[in-house]
Amino acid sequence: MNDTNISRRAFLQGSALAVTASAVSRAGAASLPEAPLQQSAQTQPPLAPTGGRPYQPVVTLNGWSLPWRMKNGVKEFHLVAEPVVREIAPGMKANLWGYNGQSPGPTIEVVEGDRVRIFVTNKLPEATSVHWHGQRLPNGMDGVAGLTQPGIPPGKTFVYEFTARRAGTFMYHPHADEMVQMAMGMMGFWVTHPKDPDFMRVDRDFVFLLNAYDIEPGAATPKVSTMLDFNL
Repeated sequence: MNDTNISRRAFLQGSALAVTASAVSRAGAASLPEAPLQQSAQTQPPLAPTGGRPYQPVVTLNGWSLPWRMKNGVKEFHLVAEPVVREIAPGMKANLWGYNGQSPGPTIEVVEGDRVRIFVTNKLPEATSVHWHGQRLPNGMDGVAGLTQPGIPPGKTFVYEFTARRAGTFMYHPHADEMVQMAMGMMGFWVTHPKDPDFMRVDRDFVFLLNAYDIEPGAATPKVSTMLDFNL
């Protein structure tokens, strides 16, 4: 057997191990961090850091920030992809898809240099994934279903883990049937704060995510086919 075959075998074995490590076993599910649920679409107070590196929290207009826990130096979050109902205007409720009870989903706040671990549980009727838009991370954590990972089946949990390498305001969204899932409202903010909390410090920091839905009068579910019409 030549060195090329050995290297190829080692590569494939390493890839298999990486996939296995990213899937949550039944025993591992018992140690999942709590998945907070937000019922109200009102603007919530900023989430002050309770540990780890200090940062100045943002206020998400008509939204909230996802709580986290520290475990062995890693900042852990739990996102739940699920159907939600949101009152878009007084008396007009829409059947959307989102995260942790809201659409758009909660803001995730970390600090430059943080090691982060995000558990994503799928409660949708189809497979999903999460792409961390704008992040510099390992290819296997990029969240592109069918390319960098298998889609997360309904009822299953997948673990993303990487280091937040640059400060900025980003977003997360699916890359699995993304035209449908994003048209249904699946997206949220990702904010990486600078490691120096006094760098370009402001008195107040707000984020505001805009989205548009095509909902017929008298209906409650967006017309997802609109996202596929690029001739408008």
